[in-house]
Parts: sequence; C-alpha cells; structure tokens
Amino acid sequence: MADSSFDIVSKFDRQEVDNALGQTAKEIATRYDFKGTGATIEWKGEEAIEITASADERATAVLDVFKGKLVKRNVSLKVLDASDPRPSGQTSKIGIALKEGISSEDAKKISKLIRDEGPKGVKAQIQGDELRVSSKKRDDLQAVQALVRDQDYEFAVQFTNYR
Repeated sequence: MADSSFDIVSKFDRQEVDNALGQTAKEIATRYDFKGTGATIEWKGEEAIEITASADERATAVLDVFKGKLVKRNVSLKVLDASDPRPSGQTSKIGIALKEGISSEDAKKISKLIRDEGPKGVKAQIQGDELRVSSKKRDDLQAVQALVRDQDYEFAVQFTNYR
C-alpha cells in the first residue's frame, strides 16, 4: 500500500478577508460613533491593509471591528500583523500586514515536534513554505494532525491534500 500524506500550510482566503474588509467599511460608514472621524479601511497593495482615523482610539476601534468580522468569517487572527497606531498629520494610521506561509525555522520546529512526539513511521519533509507529512497508516496522520493542532504557534495552521 502506498504512503498516505497531507500538507501543513499557513494560508488565508483572500476573498474572505476582502469580504470582511467590505463589511467593516460599510459598518464604519453607518455607525454613529464613527460619524465625522474620517475613519477608513482599505487595501494597500496585495498583502497589506491600512486603517485611517482622526484619533488613535478610533483607529483601534476600526481594527477591533475588522477582527470581529474576520472571526465571523472563520479567518484566523494569526494572519494579521498590525502595527501600533502612528500619527500622520491630522490623522492616525494603522498598517496591517497579512502573513502567509510557514518560515523555514517554524517548519523545522513542527518537523522536530513530529519526530520527537509523533507516532513512529511518520516522515515530515519541508517543501518551500509548507510541510509534507507522510506515513503508511492514516491513523498516525490523524494523530499528527491532533498533535500539531494542540500546539500554539504564532501563525495559522491548516491541513490540505489529505490522501
């Protein structure tokens, strides 16, 4: 029998993030406490979002609304890398970078965890920004998924290509 395998990746659904951003922009436009604050949220390139408001508190409030919308759309908040509010003339801005992919050192951490604590006969290979885990038994792969899920990493973890 051939080996079964799956990939460990760290990705986000850009469409879901875009939908959450649109919902946040609509809520900012209609909510009473954001009237007259000049609060906006918009894309800055492909992998970044910028929040602008008249005060630090308003910009932080927009960020909280955006995080709430992401949670409702099942997007992990670990993909966000938000900066502190910074003054920019009369306004305050927050830059948010969206993180995707597993760094090589994080992949090595996961690989070491699987080797040390995972079932015997499970192999983990680093392939670019993802990790391929393979084994003869599917039950072992499910045990590895549970093991990785129980760890608390600073990046979002998804499992794909389960074969």
